[in-house]
This record gives sequence, C-alpha cells and structure tokens, in this order.
Amino acid sequence: MRKTLLKAALAACLALQMLTGTSAFAENDGKGPITGLPMPRFVSMKAAEGYARRGPSSTHRIDWVFKRRNMPLLLVDEYGQWRRVQDQEGAGGWMHYSLLSGNRSVIVEREELDLRRSPSPDARVSARLKAGVVAWLGECGNGWCALEVRGAEGWAEQSALWGVAPEEARD
Repeated sequence: MRKTLLKAALAACLALQMLTGTSAFAENDGKGPITGLPMPRFVSMKAAEGYARRGPSSTHRIDWVFKRRNMPLLLVDEYGQWRRVQDQEGAGGWMHYSLLSGNRSVIVEREELDLRRSPSPDARVSARLKAGVVAWLGECGNGWCALEVRGAEGWAEQSALWGVAPEEARD
C-alpha cells in the first residue's frame, strides 16, 4: 500500500513537472539532478532501436521509436535511470540511460556538405556528406568541427550540423 502511494505521488509530481514545463535541473545551476552533468547536453544512441516513452518508466506508453544507431539526441531532463531526449525535429520522450552514450555525434543538415582537410573554406575537400549523414564529433573551434564518418576525417562548418551547440564552436 505504501509503495503504491509513493508511486502515485511520484507520478503526480512528474505530471505537474511536465504540465508546468519546470525541471529539477533549473534549480540545480544548469546541472542534471542525477548525474550532475550540464543540462541540456547532447548524447548519442547506443542501440539500433530505442523506445521514447511518455514518462520515466517502462510502464509508460511508447510515443516514439528511434531506429538509428549513433543518432545524436538532446538530453533535456533526468529522473532516476531515465533521460528525457529530443531529436533534431523535437520528437522524443523518456529513454532508459543504458540506451544512450556520452560519445558525441552530429547529423548533417545541409543538402550537401564538404568535409575539408583543415578548418578553412579554402582547404581541400576530403569527402562530401549528404543531408542526414551521422558523423562522430571531435573538437570544435572558430565555427568548424572535426568529424569522422565511415573512415573519412575532416572539418565541417558547425552551422551545417545538428548535435553541437553554438557555444561549443568557440573562437
């Protein structure tokens, strides 16, 4: 009985949080209440398939199924072993933390993006990436990010990528 009441109280708190748009990390200096890591932050999917649920438990309804390994996601909240994530279009929900990785990836947003040998618009092109390609993210600076995708390495303009925050491309 006591366990049932506790679960009901937690569910009511989460529902209130979701309705009011408040989050525990807002009161925690921009850090996640569980991990203490910065919030929001980008992560990637470990699994080839992951369920995004309406709430932070396996009993909540599945709202979305992500089917792309290494896809970048924006982590916006934490609750126990659950992480609330969004994709580049804003779709998402609560996923179990075991499906996510801190290894960073990005999605190409331009129709075609040149991957260059150095961070300069005049540098030689090492590969051409199409919209929707997922690449591993390295360092960023001066509006450029180092990427690795299917054996090709190079630099791409940060503004053409989703999965890296503007403030990460520091000058």
